[in-house]
Amino acid sequence: MVWSRQRKTFFLLSGILGMLLVILVNFSPLLGAKAAEPKVLPAIAQRPAQATANCNQKTASPSRYQVIGNADTVQWGYFSKKSPPVVAVHSKDYVTMDLVTHHAGDDYERMIQGDPGIESIYRWTATEKGVKERGPGVHVLTGPVYVCDAEPGDLLEVKIVDLKLKPSGNPKYPGKTFGSNAAAWWGFHYKNLAQEPKPREVITIYEMDATGKQKWAKAAYSYKWTSQTTPDGKSHATIDYPGIVVDHGKVKETVNVLSGVKVPLRLHIGAMGLAPKEADVVNSIPPGYFGGNIDNRHVAAGTSMYYPVSVPGALFSAGDAHAAQGDSELDGTAIETTLIGTFQFVLHKQAKLAGTILDKVDYPLLETPDSWIVHGFTFRNYLAELGAEAQTKIFQLSSLDPALKDCSTKLRDFLMNGMNLTEDEAYSLMTVSGDFAITQVVDGNWGVHGIIPKAMFDSKKVKAKPIA
Repeated sequence: MVWSRQRKTFFLLSGILGMLLVILVNFSPLLGAKAAEPKVLPAIAQRPAQATANCNQKTASPSRYQVIGNADTVQWGYFSKKSPPVVAVHSKDYVTMDLVTHHAGDDYERMIQGDPGIESIYRWTATEKGVKERGPGVHVLTGPVYVCDAEPGDLLEVKIVDLKLKPSGNPKYPGKTFGSNAAAWWGFHYKNLAQEPKPREVITIYEMDATGKQKWAKAAYSYKWTSQTTPDGKSHATIDYPGIVVDHGKVKETVNVLSGVKVPLRLHIGAMGLAPKEADVVNSIPPGYFGGNIDNRHVAAGTSMYYPVSVPGALFSAGDAHAAQGDSELDGTAIETTLIGTFQFVLHKQAKLAGTILDKVDYPLLETPDSWIVHGFTFRNYLAELGAEAQTKIFQLSSLDPALKDCSTKLRDFLMNGMNLTEDEAYSLMTVSGDFAITQVVDGNWGVHGIIPKAMFDSKKVKAKPIA
């Protein structure tokens, strides 16, 4: 009986103490704490009903969410308007998420082992897969993120606040991150090999410093792809299925590769975008008006991507993280690695776009601190233009000529609308000061991007951005 009274008193005092702590956390400005800091919410992997319920819980200041990359928070190989969201956010909220590479299987020990989330994604035995559906594309995409109040016709600004290397989970490699470059059969170089054996696919594993002290990658070793057998008993003579875990007992590793060479890090995101409206499941490989696998090395921390919204909630997903890549992604991949990315979502409603610099933007537009970058493709909207077989035909019809035409047309229109130029002025300025580069030639719907510097313009003649 004595212990019963004591226990009641203990629980009562504990409850009071807990309430006091909650009050102190929520009213930290009274204590001189960081009043401007958004409320940090716990890591989540929510189910649909829970995720969209956030839309009814808007707070005065932006909220912060974290999505850990695991088998429950990724979709492998596709964007889809039917995918249940992992989290819902309001305009100006932040999300930190793991961007897990689909090439981690090239070196399980360095890129998967010891990280429970990545291990769950790649789990594959004779009886189960961590992620059951793989394809029709290849990329591991974290998401989707549901943006409350986003509707078709709106424009979603995705600010890349931060990108950092995710350290290897294997204690054998403390402070290290690894990445893979696959010179593969889909690479532009594949039919232009000079040395024997021909053809061949070669994997080069790169090592990086996850602490951030060293800003370069160095090659650790390489190996030629040999036929691999997956747990379902199938043989893979080439890299023809996403997430194959390579048996290193079947390959010969070559060390001292690129000896003395330091590759400058260019952390960026290869594939991120919104769910398109044209199909329920859209291959993650070809990019389009909705974003997706654009593979532009400029999509980095400190930049913003603008995407046209075509389905309710926008449904943003991201993956295909890169440590470094040159324009064109020539041999098939960048240095594919796993990053941790922090994003802020800013929703621009359609009604507020008229008369602003973003009016009529219905394509992926990148803003860097000093430039505007417009993205053009072989087909502006291949899903609509190529009909029922679009997701097959796009790989057969890609070309750079129409991609340059699409890009230059978009940049012309952007300058005419946003900077109040005539068509003749726009073409002259694009020619004498714009840079057009090959974004990629390996994804289907090949890409060209046009870069125009901001510093040239008198700010008084440039239209303002919409107020979010």
